[in-house]
Amino acid sequence: MFGIKYIKFDSMTHVIHFKNGKIKKEGKGLSFFYTSFNSSIVAIPLGSNDLQFIFNDSTNDFQQISIQGQITYKIENPKQLAELLDFTVDLNGNYKKEDDEKLKQRLINEAQTATSSYIQSLILKEAIVNAKNIENKIFDGLSKSEAVNLLGIRVLGVNVVAVKPSPEMSKALETTTREALQQEADQAIYQRRNFAVEQERKIKESELNTEIAVEEKKKQISEKKNESQIIKAENDRKLREMKTEADISVEEQTKKLIELKTENQKKEADSEKYRLESTLLPYKEMDWKTLMAINPSSHSAKLNIALAFRELAENAQNIRNLNITPNLLNSLIEESDVQQQRQV
Repeated sequence: MFGIKYIKFDSMTHVIHFKNGKIKKEGKGLSFFYTSFNSSIVAIPLGSNDLQFIFNDSTNDFQQISIQGQITYKIENPKQLAELLDFTVDLNGNYKKEDDEKLKQRLINEAQTATSSYIQSLILKEAIVNAKNIENKIFDGLSKSEAVNLLGIRVLGVNVVAVKPSPEMSKALETTTREALQQEADQAIYQRRNFAVEQERKIKESELNTEIAVEEKKKQISEKKNESQIIKAENDRKLREMKTEADISVEEQTKKLIELKTENQKKEADSEKYRLESTLLPYKEMDWKTLMAINPSSHSAKLNIALAFRELAENAQNIRNLNITPNLLNSLIEESDVQQQRQV
């Protein structure tokens, strides 16, 4: 009635109430009555906003890429922004113009301008893998941009979520990458097989070296055995020589002993001979009959009969007849047997 209206805003909205071209009220989260025929209300959101962006650019090798990301910003000076853009609302609180979209587009344009020179200095493959650097370039560009500062906006952060080439180039890169990966896989297989062959060669070489070492050890053992056998044979020979020399020495000593014994026996025999000769010398010139006569055993009848027979034999040419009775012989034999029994 009479054009009087009531409007209410939340605490995250900065409100400026113009009446007859002059500011009547200003602040956050206002609610008030106003006359619609001579009032205009500007409502500027104060909270942080996320702006999704995507724009295309060209790399140094004339390839198109699309950069997709998000800009987080906050309106710090709403009154300054209200002087550049129209955020006036109608009776229902809806914006009369779409200057909010203009603000977003200006931010996107500034982001593209900030990163354009950097992207144009890169080739396609470099640009695709430099999302972090592109993100930093956009943030620095927006923070230092005069146009952004005039709008009373502070950039809180920039996130680049994707840097993509054109579909055709993406397919070509995928093919190239696929081929490169296939080549790397083939190279890996080749290297793995080559490594296996090399390892097998090393194993065989190690086995051969082990066999060679074993044979060398066997050879050394054989040589040592031969040396031991030679030393043993040499020692045996020396022992035999020593034994032979000892036997020879013993034989020589025995020979000397025998010679000494023989010499002593000879001397004893010579001494005995001299003694006997000296003893028998007085009897040497005597007649045997005289010797028999002086012999103490000459008184034996048997001996006397034997001497008689000897005398008879010596004078046999002078004897014509000789009678010897058996009784005489028997008596001699019996007497001889008796004497032998006595001796026993």
